[in-house]
Amino acid sequence: MKATGFISLWTLVSLPCGPLASPAEREDVVKHAIKLHRGKGAVITQRKQWVLESCRKLSGLLRQKNVVLNKLKNAIRAVEKDAGLSDEEKLFQVHTFEIFQKELNESENSVFQAIHGLQRALQGDYKDVVNMKESSRQRLEALREAAIKEEMEYVELLAAEKHQVEALKNMQHQNKSLSMLDEILEDVRKAADRLEEEIEEHAFDDNKSVRGVNFEAVLRVEEDEANSKRNASKREVEDDLGLSMLIDSQNNQYILTKPRDSTIPRADHHFIKDIVTIGMLSLPCGWLCTTIGLPTMFGYIICGVLLGPSGLNSIKSIVQVETLGEFGVFFTLFLVGLEFSPERLRKVWKISLQGPCYMTVLMIAFGLLWGHLLQIRPTQSVFISTCLSLSSTPLVSRFLAGSVRGDKEGDIDYSSVLLGMLVMQDVQLGLFIAVMPTLIQAGMSTYSSIFKEILRILILIGQILFSLAAVFLLCLVIKTYLIGPYYRKLHTESKGNKEILILGITAFTFFMLTITELLDVSMELGCFLAGALISSQGHMVTEEIMCCIEPVRDFLAIIFFASIGLHVFPTFVIYELTVLLFLTLSVVIMKFVLAVLVLSLILPKTSQYIKWIVSAGLAQVSEFSFVLGSRARRAGIISREVYLLILSVTTLSLLLAPALWRAAIMKCVPRPERRSST
Repeated sequence: MKATGFISLWTLVSLPCGPLASPAEREDVVKHAIKLHRGKGAVITQRKQWVLESCRKLSGLLRQKNVVLNKLKNAIRAVEKDAGLSDEEKLFQVHTFEIFQKELNESENSVFQAIHGLQRALQGDYKDVVNMKESSRQRLEALREAAIKEEMEYVELLAAEKHQVEALKNMQHQNKSLSMLDEILEDVRKAADRLEEEIEEHAFDDNKSVRGVNFEAVLRVEEDEANSKRNASKREVEDDLGLSMLIDSQNNQYILTKPRDSTIPRADHHFIKDIVTIGMLSLPCGWLCTTIGLPTMFGYIICGVLLGPSGLNSIKSIVQVETLGEFGVFFTLFLVGLEFSPERLRKVWKISLQGPCYMTVLMIAFGLLWGHLLQIRPTQSVFISTCLSLSSTPLVSRFLAGSVRGDKEGDIDYSSVLLGMLVMQDVQLGLFIAVMPTLIQAGMSTYSSIFKEILRILILIGQILFSLAAVFLLCLVIKTYLIGPYYRKLHTESKGNKEILILGITAFTFFMLTITELLDVSMELGCFLAGALISSQGHMVTEEIMCCIEPVRDFLAIIFFASIGLHVFPTFVIYELTVLLFLTLSVVIMKFVLAVLVLSLILPKTSQYIKWIVSAGLAQVSEFSFVLGSRARRAGIISREVYLLILSVTTLSLLLAPALWRAAIMKCVPRPERRSST
């Protein structure tokens, strides 16, 4: 094994002790060496004698290393001239000698790196924390590079060992006659080796020199099993399959995403267990909420709380669960668009565009005012205000699911206004995510460059508006020329087989999602527009597709709301319940009042009565604040405490939303429509 920087330093210092010295004697020698270097507790003659003896032994080792290198070179030349060896055997032996040469050179390099590190440490100031930190970082980088080189040499030795075994098999096959079956198996083995070499991606070698790639130490943890014998038997299999968990120094946990050998099928059993557990526990939690009169989504959130880090902590693949839950949002917004026809969108497009913009501007103005009074940075105030101005589209979609939407003559349907404003907020969400990096730079810039940052923000906003125009132009083309023939083809091919219909609709939804993502617009908007385009084909088409897609949406929505519960921390809410209730009520009341004020100005006089229902639907905080909050915390815009406050206020506002919605329905909606809406 090649000596690392620390081991080489220890070996160099402990040379006078001999190979059989005890740890106590080695420690004394180390202390003595430090005193010698500092010039304390020893006479000059002793110091010179120690240095000369150490240098003599080190130079002897280096001379011995040079002798061995010359012998290896002679051995390589002898192997190359040996006519009795095959080309494969020559290549194998030469490769083995070269690996040993590299081992000797790297060991020598590690010794001198250790001496250089000792010299740098002795020249530094032990009271200077920054200097010690830099020295520690350099030693850590050296150790990482040494570990990577040693890992590469180990892999080369494994390959050489495999090559040696294959050479022995070839020699044995040449000395005996093979049966027909053995010859077939030998041909299959060679073909399998060629296949493995063709499909193997050298991701490690290709990316280790890429800019931004860092070497880090990780822990490989095997799954704990109650039966130790079973665990011991599984370990050998998991070593080959790569199913272990890796943990880095920042406590991030990783699982296998792509194996080296793609010919062996693999499954992430942690993820399977997580989905099964969520599915089983969601039933009693949703059943309980239905019994007490709450929407089932809160039962699914409770399920996530119980299984998440603040509960049993049984969910291992949190990122994978959240990723699958995102598809619940996609299909939820697709069904929202399926019920929200383009005709209704044209009818309320002015209100849908003006309302969210006015509310966001007012929320940011109030946020900057309170931030100035509380001495909060403007960047942080703008972010918090924007976060709180968004409302939950999936939650309101659940409220509106199955509601009667027959408009009175000349009136505007409250569901159309509400959904239109929520869709515009989703657009604002995508816009804000795109602008966030520029806002971070603007917050860190000096006043001399603030105008350049504002110009960059305006250019970015112009790009987003251009992308929106391109999306809607594409929608117009699809609605006019493509969606009709496409659906008729699907309908014809899916007679007696709904699989084709479901797959075709899903593919179209993902196509629109991809288009909006490529144009730097919210992916959720693409799902909504896909549903709206299909709804333009008529009521019968809408009913048929809804019957097929709703079961898929319901299951994925369970995963989505459970993933929200993974980020809810009841202990924090209990500790700060008074403060959180005050903040939540303040946010809910402020959003309700601002929505009523804005809608009073932009709604027609004949439709003023719906402002109470629409305001009640907007008076909560979107679950996407979790996404924005996590990004802002990583970027340093907000602190950990503010992040937890945003999560808690969002959760409590979502819990209050059903009560406020029902109160508005009871007050403003006629009795027949009220029964359907609740």
